[in-house]
Amino acid sequence: MTSPGEATALIVGVTSHRDLEAAQVPVLRARLLAVLTELRSQFPALSLVVLSPLAEGGDRLAAEVALEQGARLIVPLPMPADMYAEDFPSPASREQFERLLAQADVVELPVPSADLEELRKPGPLRDRQYLRTGLYIANHCHVLLALWDGSDTGGTGGTAQIVQYYLGGPLPGARRARDRLRQMLAGDDDSLVLHLPARRGKPIDGPLAPGQPVDSGQLDEEPAWVTSSGRRSLAAGMPPEYRRIFERMQTFEHDRRDAADAIPADWPPDPAEHALHVADAMAVRFQHRIGWSMRAIHVLAVLMGLAFLLYADLGAPDWMLWIFLSFFVTGLVIAIVAHRRDWHRKYIDYRALAEGLRVQTFWRLAGLTMAGDPEFAHDNFMQKQDVELGWIRNVMRQVGLMPRPQIDDAAQAVDAVVEAWVGGPGQSGQLAYYERKATLRERHHLRTKALGKVCLWASIGISLFLALFHGGLEDLTRKLLVTVMGALSLIAAVREAYAYRKADKELVKQYRFMHRIYRNARMALDAAESTQERREILCALGEAALDEHAEWALMHRDRPIEHGRP
Repeated sequence: MTSPGEATALIVGVTSHRDLEAAQVPVLRARLLAVLTELRSQFPALSLVVLSPLAEGGDRLAAEVALEQGARLIVPLPMPADMYAEDFPSPASREQFERLLAQADVVELPVPSADLEELRKPGPLRDRQYLRTGLYIANHCHVLLALWDGSDTGGTGGTAQIVQYYLGGPLPGARRARDRLRQMLAGDDDSLVLHLPARRGKPIDGPLAPGQPVDSGQLDEEPAWVTSSGRRSLAAGMPPEYRRIFERMQTFEHDRRDAADAIPADWPPDPAEHALHVADAMAVRFQHRIGWSMRAIHVLAVLMGLAFLLYADLGAPDWMLWIFLSFFVTGLVIAIVAHRRDWHRKYIDYRALAEGLRVQTFWRLAGLTMAGDPEFAHDNFMQKQDVELGWIRNVMRQVGLMPRPQIDDAAQAVDAVVEAWVGGPGQSGQLAYYERKATLRERHHLRTKALGKVCLWASIGISLFLALFHGGLEDLTRKLLVTVMGALSLIAAVREAYAYRKADKELVKQYRFMHRIYRNARMALDAAESTQERREILCALGEAALDEHAEWALMHRDRPIEHGRP
């Protein structure tokens, strides 16, 4: 979704030594070809994107193979292209760089204009830009392809540092190391490295054509998948939990295509906003399906209970049992269809994705960055959930690759975000949304409590009536009253179960909490004296919203549709 209507992508980032030994290049090329071909065959619905800075060595080798396979190439540049090309001394190397760059989408990482001349010479500033390039790749890829000798040695922004950082290790000056370490210790990090062992040596001068003969290109170590929890041979296949991440992405892409006809053509042209609206529309679609299924199953549960009471207490004919069974089978079919088509999981996942994209989109529109590096809402979103929910962060990473909107007036841009995102009480934005939803959920909760009380006191009244006048009542009247008591208890129990599945009581508290957060944020935003202060408030607001959406998803995932246990 890098532009409206574009397919969900599988993004492969590249980090590599510059000084690859020339003799091994054909072997590495063959392995790269096999890896990219296998990824495309396993996940055909996902478009393949390769993220490479086009430094000499493996960066360019991977880019060449990717382009040969029809993949899209995105090149993050640490500095302007003409200045970056000065790193490549030979004419052949520069020609290769310019040829590959002409076939790629370029992302120039921001550099203060005052520092441009300082970047022309080696030093800490130039090293930091190379580090930022490596971090950008690590922050936005789904698989990190490392052409690496496995050594821990290397300079700032070298392959070893980037791999270590990607797998959860701390890196000075990069993001919040404690968050990364916490993800690693929890074992729920979704970072996946494909390690292609590569020796360092005297590099070749310029590109090596496919099939060009060289001497002794054998590599002793076999390629492997590497995660924060261990290493797995490439031949053994992708770790299953990570495979499910890409399967979920592929399912999302199929659903996105199915919903394409329902997407209005006049939605925002900005690709990030468009992605938000697409995810929101898909969440609404599956919310309707799961809502209909839940209502149908609970109504059928009441009808089943009534049919049984009529048969057991009032002596209804035997065909009433067939009515009972028909209700049961109908409910079972609905539950099976909902389960096999994954409506419940899709509704929760797509809603979580939409809310994550909402935060990410408004951060972008406000020109908000964190710690001076290009970070996005996907960094820690849903990290408390199981690893396969990494597909949500992967889609958000793809949105993070989209060009940032041009901001001419920072204060005006922040004002627009405040009005569109936070809004005003009873008027617009999330403030009005949570106010309305809290009222609606509270109304549903009060109706459930009222129905329960009515059924309880009606049953008590019938019980008292039966106790006082039992001897004077006809047998049919007694049975009818007992049946009514059973029906009232049944209706109250099913309504309570329905409210539990919808989490009405819990959501009243959560929506009130979110309303309070947005109300306080609006007050703080109105009182803020500078644009930077308002951006910091929006940053804190987004983080709080992401935490609450993760809690919402966790709560609903524990309450799936289960026929027979309404």
